[in-house]
Amino acid sequence: MNSMYRYQRYFYNATRKYYLLGRDKLISELSILPGSRTLEIGCGTSRNLIILAKQNTEASFFGLDASSEMLKTAGETIKAEKLKNISLCTALADDFSYDGTFGLEKPFDTIFFSYSISMIPTWKESIDAALANLAGGGSFYIVDFYDQKDLPGWFGTLLRSWLRKFHVHFWHDLMPHLKGLEDRGLGKLEITPIARRYAFLAKFEKAA
Repeated sequence: MNSMYRYQRYFYNATRKYYLLGRDKLISELSILPGSRTLEIGCGTSRNLIILAKQNTEASFFGLDASSEMLKTAGETIKAEKLKNISLCTALADDFSYDGTFGLEKPFDTIFFSYSISMIPTWKESIDAALANLAGGGSFYIVDFYDQKDLPGWFGTLLRSWLRKFHVHFWHDLMPHLKGLEDRGLGKLEITPIARRYAFLAKFEKAA
């Protein structure tokens, strides 16, 4: 991850805004209360966390990423913005805990993956980790690339081919896996397609 982002981190935000659709929709749908704890898994440059931290100064925000290089850029921006309510940690999405990794006494109220689940080979284990570190009644969200079924076939083929060059994949068993969590009584699932199924926004509310 560091080799991939050692240089990309300098222009990551400027380029990704054109095709990482739905990030701002996710941000607008998060219900952040004063004193709450929100984690982004695969936070990268912390673009999303910085927006949220500015909007919700009485809440606490946390980010983890496998790339320490990306977190360097994130830390520099957070420091420049003088934000005191964001904490970052280099960690893997499938191997973290609210207490051991971040030193918290209680689980997170909200957890989200923003265009990161498609880059995590151990995505099932990462979703399990999110659920294990989420408070009862809390929600985790995923915004990422979808199956492009409502777009021209050539577009979807080209997009998937291009994304594979960056180790990005739409996991075809992701949706059935999320539905399986609901079927097992672990919570309630909502799926919202974005831009003719270019992307999707998933919300999973954990059972209390």
